[in-house]
Amino acid sequence: VQLQASGGGLVQPGGSLRLSCAAFGSIGTIDIMVWYRQPPGKQRELVAGITNDGSTNYADSVKGRFTISRDSAKNTVWLQMSSLKPEDTAVYYCSALSVPRVVAWGQGTQVTVSS
Repeated sequence: VQLQASGGGLVQPGGSLRLSCAAFGSIGTIDIMVWYRQPPGKQRELVAGITNDGSTNYADSVKGRFTISRDSAKNTVWLQMSSLKPEDTAVYYCSALSVPRVVAWGQGTQVTVSS
């Protein structure tokens, strides 16, 4: 499995961005897709995940502001981010899990929230 993430950029506080993660290869082995982020100087943290049946979970810090979704072919996952805050600034990574292990990481995309 290979993952290609895109959609990052610079946005003002309160703005929105949508990240995309396209999966290639043996996508039938993927059970869960997860977005992580790594803020400057901090450890990587889970942002949101979505299972094959569409179940989702979110970090408390993004609930109500971020939405994870996937297309019907299950080879693209999006992270819609709204009401962005400076503390959302981070490199965002998508990952694919074939439970219980991670089978692929995307290359990371920078999101900067600043006025």
